[in-house]
Amino acid sequence: MQPVDELTISAVSLYRYHIALNPTLPVAKQRIDHRQGVVLLVSLINDKHHKQQAWVEIAPLSGIDVEGLAIEGFSQESLDDVTTSLSHSAALLIGKSPNELIALATTSPLPSVAFGLSLLHAKITQQFPCRIDNPHTQSATIPLVYVGMNEQQLQAKLLQNGTINSVKVKVAQTTMKQEIAFIYRVLELAPQVSLRLDANRGFSLEQAIDFLACLPKDKIEYIEEPCINPADNSEVYRQLGLRYALDESLNSPTFDVVNAIKQQPGIGALIIKPMLLGSLAGLQHTIEAAHSHGVRCILSSSLESDIGINDLRLVSQALTPNETPGLDTLSAFRQTLLLTTPTSTQLNPSALSLIIHAGEENEAANSL
Repeated sequence: MQPVDELTISAVSLYRYHIALNPTLPVAKQRIDHRQGVVLLVSLINDKHHKQQAWVEIAPLSGIDVEGLAIEGFSQESLDDVTTSLSHSAALLIGKSPNELIALATTSPLPSVAFGLSLLHAKITQQFPCRIDNPHTQSATIPLVYVGMNEQQLQAKLLQNGTINSVKVKVAQTTMKQEIAFIYRVLELAPQVSLRLDANRGFSLEQAIDFLACLPKDKIEYIEEPCINPADNSEVYRQLGLRYALDESLNSPTFDVVNAIKQQPGIGALIIKPMLLGSLAGLQHTIEAAHSHGVRCILSSSLESDIGINDLRLVSQALTPNETPGLDTLSAFRQTLLLTTPTSTQLNPSALSLIIHAGEENEAANSL
């Protein structure tokens, strides 16, 4: 590990990306056909004048959907908010220790920025595991499926090579009849899987109970945020004995994990989207509190690009090593932000546009 006190930040570059998605991806009941965000690249130098670089993706889940409507229920900050914040901070980082990244993360009011800066610090200081303690768990896949996929797409997801023990199914998006038939088709194609249902607060209490009563209870791991009124979730558990997971609830600034578990019987898991929640330290606190009360924590993507997905695997290995993260969204991306060869990995210049550069004059040009 490189001692952090021997490293100095010599340059900071901020790039923007805009990537088309095909097929479109679901964001609750909405659909998006593109994903945009920024990549923060930091160049460092040690006291022996050896240079290194590290980068991180910062991409709040906000913007507009395919119908031109604002995405609701996820990130409260916009990409412009993020760009303004990071542009202001870039010059302040020059000549500083990487520990300044943690200081900025701690004071940032933007969860995606707090997460990104703390993640960048962890990568620079090599705080993530270099090996995978549970290779079976970390190599497993949790396919994401939903009504609207054709049979070929569904089979490609469920019959792929590798271990598939669970599948995530978006529900409360079309009709109950369609979705129940779709779930039974999923179980027909992959009878070994258990179901992680995601309703995104799409059902009334009565609808949730009617829907779940039509499915084999022994195949359901949990249902995420089943009810329009979150206070009704515990009643689903009382009537059916099926546990539910919290997702959107975690986005509330007043959410307290211990109070939620004590006051809402039936919570089986927290679905943690780091890009929406803040710094690694805060995530670790939430996960430890949940685990101390017997509640699972499962990391999930916020539809990041390949940079973000790769990093979320590292975060999952570090914070939730015994859970398979939900990261099955990359196949829709028409472009990657990383170019990988057998000997190196670098940023893809055709996918990124420079917003701001601070520090050594030639660093931005030489880094891509």
